[in-house]
Amino acid sequence: MDEGFNEPITVAITGASGAQYGLRLIEALVSANHEVWVMISKAAYLVIATETEQALPARPERLEEVLVERSGAVPGQIRCFGREDWMAPVASGSGAASAMVICPCSTGTLSAVATGASNNLIERAADVALKERRRLILVPRETPLSAIHLEHMLNLTRLGAVILPAAPGFYHQPVSIDDLVDFIVARILNQLGIAHRLMPRWGERSDGRENA
Repeated sequence: MDEGFNEPITVAITGASGAQYGLRLIEALVSANHEVWVMISKAAYLVIATETEQALPARPERLEEVLVERSGAVPGQIRCFGREDWMAPVASGSGAASAMVICPCSTGTLSAVATGASNNLIERAADVALKERRRLILVPRETPLSAIHLEHMLNLTRLGAVILPAAPGFYHQPVSIDDLVDFIVARILNQLGIAHRLMPRWGERSDGRENA
């Protein structure tokens, strides 16, 4: 970890709808001066190309360049790893980041993590987070949910993971899709203990003051 950054946070984007959540989370972590370690699944590249106006390159070195430019990160702040980069720090308990967020988390990835499959680097990194008792946040975006999905979520919760569905609220009176995306990203940052100003907290006005 570069001494100029806060502790690294791992962000994995998988093939569920809601790629905007993961991309916005990377931007928010960069703004909070965290080093960000990024993994993107094969299915996620297709989703990103479908849901956004940007098609991301698969080669890690080129992906880093694009994400740095997109997020305003400084060189070295974002590191990207390939599907089977087993020498990546996230593949071992001695090198893994203090927290990992899978955002969005497909139900396939949810199943693999719940059963310890570890067939690729994203699944292995999540397995490491669980075994090392580190913060693991999964952001599923699926509806309706089957009994299989719910059982996997319950098992992961019992193992110490946080299940944070991509289900934005409306009490902050959103006026754009970006407001809805920021609602979920703010909840993720809250779980990570990272200060932000993406949206007012409950009982707080938009200017940051408490309601009388």
